Amino acid sequence: MKHIIQFKIFATVFVLLMSLASFNSEAAEARLLQVEATREKVVFQVSDSIPGKWNLTLNNVRNIQNAIGKDKVDIEIVAYGPGINMLKLKSKVGSKIDKALADGIRIVACKNTMKHMKLTVANMLPSIAYVPSGAVELMRKQEDGWAYIRP
Repeated sequence: MKHIIQFKIFATVFVLLMSLASFNSEAAEARLLQVEATREKVVFQVSDSIPGKWNLTLNNVRNIQNAIGKDKVDIEIVAYGPGINMLKLKSKVGSKIDKALADGIRIVACKNTMKHMKLTVANMLPSIAYVPSGAVELMRKQEDGWAYIRP
């Protein structure tokens, strides 16, 4: 009889601990979702091969990070069409793009444009990323709630 009572006590304590762990896990998930919901997200389109447009975009990105905080905003720059020329190895704004990448900005090149212009990854700045279609990337980001800016 003594063992049955001990077992019931143990089982009750175990169930209470599991409930508490589940509650803490749910609370942690809710806090994480709240943090993610308050994080700002912005995507920039660059489809011009004008260094001034890239400089403007990179200045806008830096201003946003300074105003909001690097750790509170996700920023992506999507380059396609003639804008992809600024992502080539010998780009006039290459050092500024490297700085933006180091600051946590995601910069992507459109593979459709690269194919059309007969460019390969070997022709491009080494740290950028790639997407199948720049236009589709912009669409998807906007569908996911990202703000859209085209300087």
